[in-house]
Amino acid sequence: MNTSITHDSPGNLFVVAAPSGAGKSSLVKALLELDAKLAVSVSHTTRAPRGQEQDGREYWFVSEADFRAKIAHDDFLEWAQVHGNLYGTSKAAIEARLAHGEDVVLEIDYQGALQVKKLFPAATLIFILPPSWDELRLRLQRRGDTQADVIETRMANARTEVAQARHFDFVVVNALFETALFDLKAIVHAQRLKYAAQLRHRSAVFQALNLC
Repeated sequence: MNTSITHDSPGNLFVVAAPSGAGKSSLVKALLELDAKLAVSVSHTTRAPRGQEQDGREYWFVSEADFRAKIAHDDFLEWAQVHGNLYGTSKAAIEARLAHGEDVVLEIDYQGALQVKKLFPAATLIFILPPSWDELRLRLQRRGDTQADVIETRMANARTEVAQARHFDFVVVNALFETALFDLKAIVHAQRLKYAAQLRHRSAVFQALNLC
């Protein structure tokens, strides 16, 4: 798969992954509410909407035929099958936002995260871990809309997913939500303070100090 996203894109790309129930969506939502400079990328999926989810807000809900047509046209930066459904990230949407200097958050599974890292090594990969297997099971049970057999499947999948955390740049343990959110904010802030990022966004200062 080819992509025109480059290492010197003015925006930062943050990729957040986690097993189901670890609190990824809640953390990303809270992060977006605190940081106006961050934009979330809305993924495409073949699964049905849940609860109050709306098309174009949580996901773009499409048929499997439409999704596979987008694969054939190389429309996705990454895509993967998760729990029997297809999920993918629009390449054009990400390219446009990064080119305009936006910082973008992708909330995807580990398969997609690793695909993105291969295509765009400058992406920052963050994995959210639960504090324990027992707590992960409790969180899945508290959802109330997940059948017992589905919980068992997700617990089994979680063991595979958690093992991939070693391939990520950062790991956040979501034992206490407020602490995990602070850690997530710290990662984003640190990336913005890297030399290359500061050179792009504070070019006048660097020129005045003869650093470029």
